Amino acid sequence: FSQESEDLDWNLLKPDIYATIMDFFASGLPVVTDEAPRTDTAASEEDDEVVLMIKELLDTRIRPTVQEDGGDVIYKGFEDGIVQLKLQGSCTSCPSSIITLKNGIQNMLQFYIPEVEGVEQVVDDDDDVEKEANST
Repeated sequence: FSQESEDLDWNLLKPDIYATIMDFFASGLPVVTDEAPRTDTAASEEDDEVVLMIKELLDTRIRPTVQEDGGDVIYKGFEDGIVQLKLQGSCTSCPSSIITLKNGIQNMLQFYIPEVEGVEQVVDDDDDVEKEANST
């Protein structure tokens, strides 16, 4: 690349980049949130390479997509080829949550990580109590 071609590329990109940044600031959304960092996908010493890849995919590809629909996905574990996840927010009551889990999340994990044989939803005891309270 020459300096001229690099400048030309930048001149084409700059207006779109600037417009995107300005649209975000005009939206009034916070630039930084007070939200605590995610701990479920933080790397730990016990994690092997497969678990680290699963956690990275959850953070970079899967979680942002699920959050766009008002939900979230929490990593609970990886055992015998099965990734254990907890769905939160709108994903818990959404009738298509199993489809999201199997078709979306499982397919993506299996595409990038051959060791993943499946995905299962984990439901905490707290979730059962909450569902019972909402149904009465």
